[in-house]
Amino acid sequence: MHPLFRALLDATEGRFPPVDGGVTHVEPPGRVQGVVAFTGHTYVMAPAPILPTDDDGVPAPDGYGGSHDPRYVAWLARDAAEIGVLDAVLFARGTGAGSAGLEPTDRHDQHHRVEHARAIRDDVRVFGDERGFVTLSTGLVGRTEFGVEADPAGHNRGWGRSLVADALGLIPDGEPVFAAVSPGNARSMRAFLALGFVPIGSEQLWVV
Repeated sequence: MHPLFRALLDATEGRFPPVDGGVTHVEPPGRVQGVVAFTGHTYVMAPAPILPTDDDGVPAPDGYGGSHDPRYVAWLARDAAEIGVLDAVLFARGTGAGSAGLEPTDRHDQHHRVEHARAIRDDVRVFGDERGFVTLSTGLVGRTEFGVEADPAGHNRGWGRSLVADALGLIPDGEPVFAAVSPGNARSMRAFLALGFVPIGSEQLWVV
């Protein structure tokens, strides 16, 4: 098991890394690299070296937010074509209740959310109905990841929340599933929190 995956699973059980301002370096298992921060401790998943020199003019990372400094991330991801946005990391547990009407679909294959998922994740599955669609996939370091896109016609009608709730039924009972949500996307954040997702950290990813 990748050490970052172990840290993420531990966090779902309330066991977090030490709040010491430290930075733990882990090697990326594939093309996806990034910075994943917990309270007072950061994991940097990138090839060594991860510490800039004085000549680079870049602040050194730390576990108190410094690892998300844009100057450090840009230096660390200098070989990436594109750097992802800063997201909050949330988790919930599957209910194993079944699909509740969500069916596998290929109608959304050209949607930017599906294309993005397939660019950085494996085994991407898409389920949907008239409310929109959800993606389930194997993502960062092997975790199960979740995305949702509600049809605009469902604005203020609860379609987004109902999609999230029904999609949890596609996950085996008790199995953790992770979602990355932009902090500024308050509507999405409120929907996930209302359905039991819990914030455990933050992340910024890129592909090389």
